[in-house]
Amino acid sequence: MKTNYQNGFTLYELLVTLLVIGVVMTIGIPNMSAFTSNSRMATTANDLHSSFMLARSEAARSKTNVTVCASANSMDADADCNGSFDDGWIIFLDVDGDLQRAGADENLLRRNPAIDSQIDINVNAGATYFSFAPTGLGRGDVGGNPAFQTAVLCDDRGNITAAGGNSAARYLVVTPIGRATVVRDQSIIAAKGGCP
Repeated sequence: MKTNYQNGFTLYELLVTLLVIGVVMTIGIPNMSAFTSNSRMATTANDLHSSFMLARSEAARSKTNVTVCASANSMDADADCNGSFDDGWIIFLDVDGDLQRAGADENLLRRNPAIDSQIDINVNAGATYFSFAPTGLGRGDVGGNPAFQTAVLCDDRGNITAAGGNSAARYLVVTPIGRATVVRDQSIIAAKGGCP
């Protein structure tokens, strides 16, 4: 006698499978949103931090002034220092030390486009630049313009506890000698003004 087998699944098996998928998605989607927000914030903070590190090392290597400045047109060939760090920033050889990119000798070293619209960078005193001397040390306030010292990076979550027990916000500190550090301690960020 020949036995016929039917391939497929029952309605109950289908319903149980859909239930399991629904539970996994209910748990997973909010976590994926937090993962995306954390990744976006970390990327922005790391890009800004690495820009200061690059500028410092390039100033010491090339023995000339190097400036990191906010630029609204950072991706253009004639990018200059205007705008805020939310708009993007450039790093360039500042041969004449005037904080403005001009001339063929003041080459661009790196361009960073505008940051994600969900993140805000709040810089001390509205500073738009930090300049390194040929020694690799910070030049301080140049021409009476306040230099970048600190910045708080925030998104819509504010200064809350995120994964790992650290703050969802970031605090970037650039010392007068030009060393940059990213801090994620919630109490330090709150003491420095927190997120608006």
